[in-house]
Amino acid sequence: MVDESKNIELTEDDLENKSKGQLIKMAGQLRDRRNELNQMASERASKRDDLNAKTREKVDEAQEHREKRDELNEQVQEHKEQRNELNAEANALFDKVEQLKSDMELDEGKDLEELENEIEQLEFKQQTEVLSSEEEKDLIEKIESKREEYEERKQKLDQNEDLEELVEEAEEVRSDASQHHQKVTELADKAQEHHNQMIEAYREADDIRDEADEMHEKFVVAQEAADRHHEDFVRVQKRLRELDKKEEEERKSERDKKKEAAKEEAEEIYQKFKEGETLDTEDLMKLQKTGLL
Repeated sequence: MVDESKNIELTEDDLENKSKGQLIKMAGQLRDRRNELNQMASERASKRDDLNAKTREKVDEAQEHREKRDELNEQVQEHKEQRNELNAEANALFDKVEQLKSDMELDEGKDLEELENEIEQLEFKQQTEVLSSEEEKDLIEKIESKREEYEERKQKLDQNEDLEELVEEAEEVRSDASQHHQKVTELADKAQEHHNQMIEAYREADDIRDEADEMHEKFVVAQEAADRHHEDFVRVQKRLRELDKKEEEERKSERDKKKEAAKEEAEEIYQKFKEGETLDTEDLMKLQKTGLL
């Protein structure tokens, strides 16, 4: 995450025992490494922020799919309710149809198509088989009986307009219910698509968030290393100021000592001057420097 081999280590022994020149060099190294680590931390923070922004985008995308899914599911529920109501209505109508048929005795015996087939089979037998007079007579009676039954049932059906209208109404209601069922299927499929897209968007958001968290950890490592180098840089700078102050104090002390010595020497020369001794040019200059002349 951070190449620690490039880091600069500062010890208390370095601060106490390294020369001023060595400390100046170390301060430069600490400053350069600090700046390098701060740049690294800044880049990682920027990448982290970009990843967090992408995470939010994915979460927003997932939320949009969630809202669309919920909206479609509400429509599914509405169509289900309408479908169920219409099916219940159709069932009630078909029950009435069956009741009418029962009242007309149409639910007993064979339907028209079945009777028609039986008549055709009997007629075919009459035309193709060799029968005795008695057998043919019986066959003709059967055919006539089936025709009468057919006509009787057909007349009952033809004469009952209420039954036809009721059947048509029941079938129409059932058709409406089927249309609502088709909408239920279509909308449910769309809702499932949005649900799947929502799950995928949340999964991608989690993956990106993990990357952002990892990048944040890298940022913290770099920033902490930069802060440590800055603190050490400040410590070295403080130590250099202490050394500068110490040197200045030593130079001042040396100047004071020289000044005191010069003053003492000048006072000795001045004493000689008062006692009438002849002074040379150098002695006169020393007196002038100390203000005794």
